[in-house]
Amino acid sequence: MALVVAQEVPTSSSMAVPHGPAGVGEARHRMRAQLRRGGVAESVIDDAVLILSELLSNACKHGRPLGNMPAGDGDVLAAWRVDPRGRLVVEVTDGGGPTRPAPATPSVTAHGGRGLNIITALADDWGVRDDVRGEVTVWVVVHDDVHDPDAGCRRDGFSPRVPAPALADMSVLDFAEAFEDLD
Repeated sequence: MALVVAQEVPTSSSMAVPHGPAGVGEARHRMRAQLRRGGVAESVIDDAVLILSELLSNACKHGRPLGNMPAGDGDVLAAWRVDPRGRLVVEVTDGGGPTRPAPATPSVTAHGGRGLNIITALADDWGVRDDVRGEVTVWVVVHDDVHDPDAGCRRDGFSPRVPAPALADMSVLDFAEAFEDLD
């Protein structure tokens, strides 16, 4: 009789990501595939991938590459893990920058400045860790328990999604009447 032992797929990884937009997609795909294999809830994975994208974008926009390389050269470090308590932690480390990571209050028309606010809304916790070499790591606890059936379903302060009507239902709308008086 053979004894079969179930092993959980490791859900930790780290990778060097080019300092710039080129490696962000690869990091997202790798994270998604690895967390799926590890049995993490799809809603948690969606949040984690968005958070990773925001962190990498911020590192490339506001931080220097690791190793004092010129902007556009070198790498930043992306890492994620499910710790023994079941917390999904995502970290991005860059070479530091002129400002400290902090949520902004952008204008309604601003093209950016919302990344850390999105992270604050999605994550259970986040913070910044400085290294003696000037490196800066932004860490995020995406969810305290990825095995919780409601993991990733918390959306405090967000409006629920409202499905769009089916195309068949839109046939009753007659937009032509709205434009008749414009001649």
